Parts: sequence; structure tokens; C-alpha cells
Amino acid sequence: MVPPPSVPLGFLAAAALGLVGCGIALICFRSYAVVDPTDDRVVAAAHLAMLATLSMGVLGAIHQFTPVITQRPLRSVRLSRATLLSWLAGAWLLPLGFATKQESIVQAGGAFAGLAVTLLVVNIVSALKVRGKGAPVTGLRFAVGGFVVTACFGVVYVIDRQGKWFDLSGHVVLAHAVVGLFAWLGLTYVSVAEKLWPMFLLAHVPGRHRSSWIAVWAIPAGVLLLSPGLLLGLSWLAWCGVAIVLTGLGAHLCSLVLHVRHRRRKADLHLLFVVTAAAWLVIGVALALAAQLTMGHHHHLGTALVAASVAATSGWLLVALVGHAHKVVPFILWSALRGRGIKDKADGTQLMFADLFDHRWSAIVYALVTTGVGAVCLGFAASIAIAIAIGGALFIATGVSVAVNLSLTTWRLTSGPTDEQPAGEGATTAS
Repeated sequence: MVPPPSVPLGFLAAAALGLVGCGIALICFRSYAVVDPTDDRVVAAAHLAMLATLSMGVLGAIHQFTPVITQRPLRSVRLSRATLLSWLAGAWLLPLGFATKQESIVQAGGAFAGLAVTLLVVNIVSALKVRGKGAPVTGLRFAVGGFVVTACFGVVYVIDRQGKWFDLSGHVVLAHAVVGLFAWLGLTYVSVAEKLWPMFLLAHVPGRHRSSWIAVWAIPAGVLLLSPGLLLGLSWLAWCGVAIVLTGLGAHLCSLVLHVRHRRRKADLHLLFVVTAAAWLVIGVALALAAQLTMGHHHHLGTALVAASVAATSGWLLVALVGHAHKVVPFILWSALRGRGIKDKADGTQLMFADLFDHRWSAIVYALVTTGVGAVCLGFAASIAIAIAIGGALFIATGVSVAVNLSLTTWRLTSGPTDEQPAGEGATTAS
């Protein structure tokens, strides 16, 4: 049912590259971020985070796990590869256009991103038509819809970039960010996590599990009210949306608590990644509420807290993405290696998932990404440029470390002979 390993791994490798690009942008544009978080150059860095990193990783997860959850294949592997290439072009051209103020590049990036969204919908819609597969499939349906709405917002920005659409006081960007963060990225993670947690934590929650259903329905329903409320300046509508979104996020956290409580696997680094990610979600919500209370009498501080809230909420998704990558990537690579006849390590013992990466480096990666998110949040909230630069440097180190750690062992194994090959043919086959 699942596509070839090169499809999800291609998306995840591009996400690591996007994190490096985001870190470079934060270092380069740190001084603009503390003066005006809505400056075009800061928007460029944000898009590298949202499009080239988080969305790229989430797209990889969708291509890998939708067939697993629905037991139906995607329409075409070629469409999957075309989606990767189109999204990769759009995710880099849009930030480049924002940073250089070249509208033609922005328009080209928007065209590629729109094409990628269209290809994804065509490729995945048949698999998501299946019924009776529970809350994860329902959540993925809503998430793909949120992806389309996010793209439509982007089209509006591309059409009229001279009308000061990026003025945060008008709440237009925030309305866009809410849809992208919660109805697309967040909802996808919430949906896929309901399948990943039982598998990776060895957890079985007894009885009827209502919290997952509440999460996948409440989050998009709340965004449906919150985003128009922000866009039109209707505070009562926005607050109704906030209450419903918080209900959905609370249900997601309750589901996590249930899975952690009923897990049969001992506490490990993966659990630490998951719990830390959830903590960043709570911090992001707290910063958003603080921004609302501050905005009226101290506009700059309120704006800074909004930026910090977006950074913390993005940190929820980033830490979760990095943590789950340490489970998902070895799982995919292990299956691919066995398919090529590589079943044992160099010492002759059986090859396991955990043998495909260095666990000490994984702990270092946890420290890098967690500290990086904290530094960026502090830099935005307190308007400290050097903190943003430090966070950017840590993101660069995270992207490089994850890519090397999750690929180096596999590269070494495929560079030598396999069980089904003479010693002299290993390098040729690996190439």
C-alpha cells in the first residue's frame, strides 16, 4: 500500500534542508525581527519554517501513513514525486521572493505551491474516501481541506502584495497563520499521532477513546470561527473559535496522557520528544493569551508576544517531527534494507531498527532543537536579536545532525556486500 521509501524519505530530507535554511534566515534577519516581526524578511524566515520545514515533513508523513491508515494506496507514485518537486520549488521561491522583494519570484513560488496542493488532493482523495477507519482518517480529511484553505490565503497575498496585507494590526497574517498552524499542520499531527503513539509507545487505551474524536472535530471547527473573526475584526467570533480550538487541543493532550499512562514501553528519548513537544504547545497558548492582554496598551510588546506564540506553537510541531523521525525513518530504512538482503550487522547479529542511528547523537539533537525553539521564543518575546541568532544556529545544527545521524549507518551498510551479493558487487549495487 505504501509508496517507495524514496517518497517519504525525500520529503523528510527536504524538511531537514528547510530547517537549515530557516536557521540561516533567522541569523541574517535577526535585527529586523526585533524591530518589526511582520517585516518581509522575517516573513521569509517564517515561510522557510512553515513551508520548507514543517509542511514538507508533514507531507512526507501523509504520503507514508495515509495508505497505512486507510489500507488504500495513493493514486500514483509519479504524482507523489511531482508533489515533492513542486512543493520544494514553491517552499524556497516564496521566501526568496519575500526577502528580496521580487514579486515575480513570489508569484512563481505561489504557482508551484498551488500546483503541489492540487497534485496532493488529486493523489490522496481516493484513499481518504474510505469509511469506518476512525478519527485519524476524519482528521486527515479536514487537514487536507485546511491545506487547501491555507493555499487560497496565500493566493490572495500573491495577487495583492502592495495592499499592506502583512500588517499584523489588521490580523490578516494571524488569520492565515491560524489556518496553517492548526487546521493544516497541527491537525495532521493530531490525526497521525493517534496511530503513531500506540505503535511507538506500545500503548493500548481501554474502552471508548472519545478524546481523539473531540480533537479532530473541535480543532477545524474552532479555526472555522477563529480565522474569520481575526480577519474581519469580530472579537466575539474569534473568542468563540479560541474556546473551541482550545477544547480540541486539550483533547489531544488528554489523549497523549492516556497513551503515556497505558504504555508498555519504558520511558525513552522518543517519549521525551513527545512530552516536550506538548509542553511547547501549552507555552504557545499561554503566550497568545498574554499577547491578547498586552496588545491594547503596548502594541509592540503584544506583537512580539504574538510572534513568540507562533514560534512556540511551531516548536510543538518541530520537536514532534524530529522526535518521530527517529522512529519513522529507521522503520522505513530497515524494511528497505531487508528487501535488499541486508539483515545482519557487521558483527553478525540481527539488524534492528535501533541500530540504524546513534542514540547519543539523538540525545544531542533533542538538546539542540529544544534549546533552539526556546532561544527563538525568547528572542521574539523580549526583542533580543542575539537570542534569535542563537536559535537559528541551533536549528542549522539540528537539521545537519538529524540528516547525518539517520542516514550514515544505512549508507555504511549499503556500501558493503549484502547476503545475496558477492563481495565485489556491493558498491556497484549501492550506487
